Formats: sequence, C-alpha cells, structure tokens
Amino acid sequence: MKVLIVDDDTFVAQSLATILSVEPDVEVVGLGASGPEAVEGYRRLRPDVLLLDVQMPGGDGLGAAETILNEDREARIVFLTTFADDEYIVRALRMGARGYLMKQDVARIAPALRSVMAGVCVLEGDVLERSAAMGLGRRPDRLPRSPVFSPLTEREYQVVEAVAQGLDNAEVADRLFMSAGTVRNHVSSILAKLGLRNRTQVAVLYYRSAQSG
Repeated sequence: MKVLIVDDDTFVAQSLATILSVEPDVEVVGLGASGPEAVEGYRRLRPDVLLLDVQMPGGDGLGAAETILNEDREARIVFLTTFADDEYIVRALRMGARGYLMKQDVARIAPALRSVMAGVCVLEGDVLERSAAMGLGRRPDRLPRSPVFSPLTEREYQVVEAVAQGLDNAEVADRLFMSAGTVRNHVSSILAKLGLRNRTQVAVLYYRSAQSG
C-alpha cells in the first residue's frame, strides 16, 4: 500500500516513515507538514492511505480531510494525533475518516493501516465494522432509531443525533432550542442510561447500531 504522511513535526513524520518503510507491504510515497500540503500531496500522489495530523500551524488536518473527501469520497484518511479530544474524533467519524489513532501507539499503526485497506474503520485501536451499504461519511440525515436507544426519551435521542453529528453543547442547545445546562443534563442522563463514559462512545454507538440494524 502507498502511504502519504503529513505532520508538522518533521522528526515525527520521518520517524513514522522509517518505521513503516520496513513493513514489506508499505511504501511511503511522500511527506508533508501542513493541511495544504496534504491536499496537494493527495492530488499528486494518490496514496492508498493518508496518515494525517490533526493540528498543524500551516493548516489543520480536519479541514484538509474535508477538502480531500469532497473531491474523493473513497479516500482513506487516518488521523494520527496526540489529541484524544471527543470533538475531534466525532468530527473525524462524521466526515468519513477511516481511522483515528494515537501517536503513542506506534506498534499499532501498520496493523491499523492493513485493517483500513481491508475495509474497516479503526478508532484508537478498536475496530469499527464498516458495512458496504453505509460508510460513516455517507449516511442519511436521520438514521432509524435502534432498539439500543430504547431507554432514552425522544428528546434525549435528539441530543444523541446531534452529538453524533459532531456538535458541541452550545451548538446542540441552539439546534434543539434548549439551554446549554439542559443539554449537559441530557448528556449525563444518556451516559447513565446507556452505561457509557463519554460523548465519543455515544457517537460510536450511534453509528455501530445503524450499521448492524
């Protein structure tokens, strides 16, 4: 597989290239250091997988990924970052990224890329099954409500849908015409009823339930 690595830390990018180049099935075809370089490099090199940092001073990776995916919905983009931020992860899932990995887990990168090439999505070491009928970035505006969400009220489920679309509490409040405090209360109730720990798990459960339904 051909891999393009984009990270504003030159040492990290070169180290990743060295580590991946020893894999018999990986060819590192280029390096970049900013969002614009990611877009240009993808257009020019057409890699099988783009390994992309999230935050870069020359243009962030999320914006670059959106540009690339708007041009090529089949692009395999895997975010590799030190930022395990819920909003970043949910936004990455929403746009159709194939993975979100932590830089600290270097040994998992090559196996994760192979999983992506096999058609699955990887999230911090966990594999999210990816159905042929519905990729994370290509879904209807509203998915059928899965029985897994039966403990929730209709209002709480509306909050789940908004969270899964990458909205923060203030944006959820604006969309659903409620206060930010009420949104926080709903999120706490959702987590308690579903036995989840954070917003990321809510979003992942939403997509997983749609794929299995």
